[in-house]
This record gives sequence, C-alpha cells and structure tokens, in this order.
Amino acid sequence: MKRFGWILLSVILALPACGGDEKSSDERAKEAQKAIQEGVQKEKQMYEGMQKGVEAVEKKVEEKTK
Repeated sequence: MKRFGWILLSVILALPACGGDEKSSDERAKEAQKAIQEGVQKEKQMYEGMQKGVEAVEKKVEEKTK
C-alpha cells in the first residue's frame, strides 16, 4: 500500500513537467497535497475494509469451532 502512495506522488510531481500550464508553484503544491490526501484516504479505507474482512473470517472460524 505504501507503494501506491509513492507511485501517486511520482505521477503528481511529473505532471507539471508534461504540460504547458501556467499555474503557480503554490497552486501546484496545493493540488499535489490534495491528491496525496485523497490517496491516503483511499488507502485508509482499503485498510479498514481488509480489517473488517479479517474480522468476518475470524468470526466464522470461531463459530465453526464451537
């Protein structure tokens, strides 16, 4: 999951060099920060989903062993 964050950050940092936009560095920094925060939020949601899945499996195993 950390790899996803680094890939996202690399893409974001490479995008300004690809285009001919005239955005200030402050605007680019804000956009990059927003994209990074969104990526972190999605990664957190994936982690929480995996946790719930593990808990569900553990509950099923516990029920079968009773």
